[in-house]
Amino acid sequence: MRALVMTAPGGAEKSEVREVDPPRPAAGEVTVDVAYAGVNFMDVMARRGDAGYASSWPYRPGLEIAGTVREAGAGVTGLAVGDRVAAVALGGGFAEIATARAELTVRVPDAVPLSAAAATPLGLATALLLLTEAGRFTPGDTVLVHSAAGGVGGAVAQLVPLLGGGRLLGTVSRSGRPVSGYDAVLVRGDGLADEIRAATDGRGVDLVLDPLGTEALDLDLAVTRPTGRIVLFGNAGGGTPAPLPPFGRLLGGNLTLTGFSHRGLVAGAPAKVAAATRRVLDYLAEGALSIPVTELGSLDEVIATHDLLASGQGVGKYVARIR
Repeated sequence: MRALVMTAPGGAEKSEVREVDPPRPAAGEVTVDVAYAGVNFMDVMARRGDAGYASSWPYRPGLEIAGTVREAGAGVTGLAVGDRVAAVALGGGFAEIATARAELTVRVPDAVPLSAAAATPLGLATALLLLTEAGRFTPGDTVLVHSAAGGVGGAVAQLVPLLGGGRLLGTVSRSGRPVSGYDAVLVRGDGLADEIRAATDGRGVDLVLDPLGTEALDLDLAVTRPTGRIVLFGNAGGGTPAPLPPFGRLLGGNLTLTGFSHRGLVAGAPAKVAAATRRVLDYLAEGALSIPVTELGSLDEVIATHDLLASGQGVGKYVARIR
């Protein structure tokens, strides 16, 4: 079968589509005939060699898939061959056949296209978990989202109204980037803290969702109002994060600083990931949520899209058609 393989840490020159042996499921696993696979920044972090993202080299990326169950391993219940599913793959999602743990594999309602379902196990589920589990969003909150033009930023804009509504501010790395669903979109740079305060009439924000490592943490602390929450959920720029702020700054500001890792939840609390995936699939089936995706026509196009994400030029959510 055809699969995308990263041969060593680096860039596009280290990625290729090649023939590999098809997998078979172990106990508690299923294999899936992949129709679509979601493209995520975690693929980029693996490609450039960030610690903890690629288990070994060569590495087969792809963590988010949708398709039909091909085979079920021993002990699997509740899933049958031919079921339409979305799943967090055990790596190797950019392939014609991929493996997933059954507990992280969710049936897709008939009303949901598999192209949209492929954006749920990481993209939409992550956005929902960031808001609800990590960020403790409540209706009326003012939310600041860094990298608002990306897939998670777009999903947050769709989900906040469904969760009761609030005010949404987004930041982007450069002007002119298309972003919808936000009350204000600001370019990161000098004077940003003052712009955020002005956009909130001086009150600041209740919740910050920040995938930039610690690059913007001083800004986050400066614009978050007392009792506010800051959620760090990535390290988009790579490199070594700076030290976290001293205890006194959090204590004096009555602030909560929280880390969020989708990988950590997959490993330690998979039921939360599966429940979030089911919830957003239900939203899609009901028509309450619509996630626009950019469909890539082949595995070969994934390599160039990883380049787009790595350079900060990606817009919205990308899914690759596999078959």
